[in-house]
Amino acid sequence: MSVPMLPLTDIERLETRAVLKKAAEAHRFLAELKGVAASIPNESILINTLSLQEAKDSSEIENIVTTHDELYKASLFEGGTVHPAAKEVQDYAIALKQSFAKVRHSKVIRLHDILEVQRHLEHNKAGLRRLPGTELRNMATGEVVYTPPQHAEEIANLMDNLVQYMNDDHLCDTDPLIKMAIVHHQFESIHPFYDGNGRSGRILNILYLVTKDLLNLPVLYLSRYITRNKAEYYRLLQHVRETGEWEPWLLYMLEGVSETSKRTIELITAMKSLMKDVKHRMRGELPKIYRQELLNNLFHHPYTKIEFVENELGVSRLTASKYLEQLVEHGFVTKHRIGRANYYVNEPLCALLITQS
Repeated sequence: MSVPMLPLTDIERLETRAVLKKAAEAHRFLAELKGVAASIPNESILINTLSLQEAKDSSEIENIVTTHDELYKASLFEGGTVHPAAKEVQDYAIALKQSFAKVRHSKVIRLHDILEVQRHLEHNKAGLRRLPGTELRNMATGEVVYTPPQHAEEIANLMDNLVQYMNDDHLCDTDPLIKMAIVHHQFESIHPFYDGNGRSGRILNILYLVTKDLLNLPVLYLSRYITRNKAEYYRLLQHVRETGEWEPWLLYMLEGVSETSKRTIELITAMKSLMKDVKHRMRGELPKIYRQELLNNLFHHPYTKIEFVENELGVSRLTASKYLEQLVEHGFVTKHRIGRANYYVNEPLCALLITQS
């Protein structure tokens, strides 16, 4: 079962009436999401909170499961004892944010960028597969369901072709959301790495949308949708390989864009409303300490600590501590302790993020 070079030749087979209709719907919701995301003045709030959500959901597809509590604590106490799954999720969020920072300006995805994503995820420089023997098996039965390309030269050629296809729209004028679905299928079929292919491929989805200006921020995360429709995701990946029939896969991915856009619009709108409420309360109840930077801190870090406030507001440790104690007294955050260290939880924000997960 060979992996074809891109672009695929039979456009009519891809752009069916049903696919084009679903693509138009997906574009509408995606454009609305782009606008809603731009309405949050401090972009780092969304990048930080939503990238952690995506990292958690994407890792769960690979059976790397952690809780929000473990994840947020891992962000607080670097160098301490961290749950292994939480550490892997953190690594995913870092890989996502760093790769986004690179491609948002260049609007180009290089092979080097994809290799960097995998390196951050797996903490090695193994690069593209060079040795044969990789097979994808059914986890329950052990049956081989797919054998990706085995030879190093073929893998390298296919990846060079994929990178060219992503960046050169003259090769193919297919709708960019349809291309994203094709790119994702191609990447997973090449299976270029020894480990980290699934998570790298899902990050690649986001980067592609950013390079095509369909998003300004990395806020569309399909992993939650894939997690909830995991069996169908793997079935349709294989269905295309076996039959060459693209429509069901394309419809699945486009529905994922629509559904995920709608849910993310709801989440960002709710976060915006919560921030507005907290801002008015802080101004009324704590006018002496209210600052926009303090409000941003509480929403940038669902779990915050003295050092975060100290660094982000440019105040002394004593002042940061006093700010947080007053926020505790007025019910804006709750105070917790691990060992000798205090941390402070924005409970309404955490409840909102957990509800949406």
